[in-house]
Amino acid sequence: MSAAQGVPDPDPADTDLDRAVDLLVRQVGHWQQPRWAATTAGGNVSRADLVHRLVQEIANLTADVEGRPRRTVPRLDNDLVLPDQVRVVAADLVAAGAPTAALAHATGQVT
Repeated sequence: MSAAQGVPDPDPADTDLDRAVDLLVRQVGHWQQPRWAATTAGGNVSRADLVHRLVQEIANLTADVEGRPRRTVPRLDNDLVLPDQVRVVAADLVAAGAPTAALAHATGQVT
């Protein structure tokens, strides 16, 4: 805790996840639909499908941490919202008080 401000110091795992999400969003946030629809290098799924899988995985981690059933994250019609979905589910995971191991796993997946 920062004695000067009376505010808890951020968990390093939270910070790592925040940094990884920020980096990902900076890399893909400007993409237009054709770039999202392109197939991943060496893969057989679109970039949008891959990022949506990431969103689902982080949402699943959050549900596990909260002791709730896993639910399917809707695949929205507009792939341009995927960076926002990543931000939201990552923030939900942190807000759920996820243990360091879950945060580290999410960080690894984002990276």
